[in-house]
This record gives sequence, structure tokens and C-alpha cells, in this order.
Amino acid sequence: MALQQQVRQDMDALAREWLESGYLQAGDVFVVGCSTSEVAGERIGTSGSEDIAAALFASLENLKADTGITVAFQCCEHLNRALVVDKSARNRLNLEEVSAVPVPDAGGSMAAYAYKQMNEPAVVETIRADSGIDIGDTMIGMHLKPVAVPLRFNQRLIGEARVTAARTRPKLIGGERAVYRV
Repeated sequence: MALQQQVRQDMDALAREWLESGYLQAGDVFVVGCSTSEVAGERIGTSGSEDIAAALFASLENLKADTGITVAFQCCEHLNRALVVDKSARNRLNLEEVSAVPVPDAGGSMAAYAYKQMNEPAVVETIRADSGIDIGDTMIGMHLKPVAVPLRFNQRLIGEARVTAARTRPKLIGGERAVYRV
């Protein structure tokens, strides 16, 4: 099976698990960090692939359509892990735009591909996401709201890359007398 086809199957399986989890709500921000190099079985930052990015993007667009989430694509460290979002999301979330255009060598293939696919892309420096996936150890934690809760899905790989998923929950404050929603 061709790698691009395998990646699409893997990502579709992971998307189904997200749907079944019930954690994604319309309006939520979902951050995606991805090393297409790791997906291809190479070291992060060495073998970026727009073909892999295209397969992932297509599946994520379906997940977005099915749930109403906002997807934010994390750039690589060469753009300080800035994020690509649609301009309407930037406006709705009151995010500050930065002057950068991700390209495969500075931003990464996934973020660069997403930027080219969006009608009105915007690059922002930070976001506070409700949930997300990290494909290939790209470190999305800085963009998740506290408190992050790891999720254990059956789909643990996309291609050759490890996948880590997380959702967030409100902080538990108040001590021993506090009452929390269950």
C-alpha cells in the first residue's frame, strides 16, 4: 500500500475515534502538530512531504466538517511553533496575527500545505486549544489550555510517526470543600 494511502487510512481511523469519544464540540479549537518526515519514517525536519500533508489535511477537513471544530496547524520551531488558522477563526478568537508565511523549510510541510489550502489563512503566535494531536513528537503542549488530559486511542501511529492525543478540562480549584461537576 502506498504511504499516502496508508496515512489517509490511519488518520481516518484516528478521526473516527475522536468522533466516538464525544470530546469534540462545535467551536472548540483543535491543534495539530505534525512532522511529515516522522510519518515517512525519517527524522523530524529532514524529509517533509506535501503528499503526506495533503492526506492528513483531507481527513482533518472531514473531521472539522463533522464536528464544527476550528483546526489550528502548528508550524515547526523555525517559526517558533506559530499556528496557521483561518482568518475568521483569528477574528472570532481575537488572536494576534504575525508576519510569516510557512514554507516547508521554515514552518514545516503540514503548516505550509494548510496555509496554501485555506481561503484566508492567518498565522498567529499562540492559541489556547481545547484538544489536539501531536503526530511525530512535535510538542503541541504549549498550545493546549491547562489542564491537558492524555487520551489513549487505538490508533497510535500515523504512518511511522507516534501519535499523542489530548483534551483539556477546567482546573479543579477550591480544595477539600469544593464541589465539582462530574
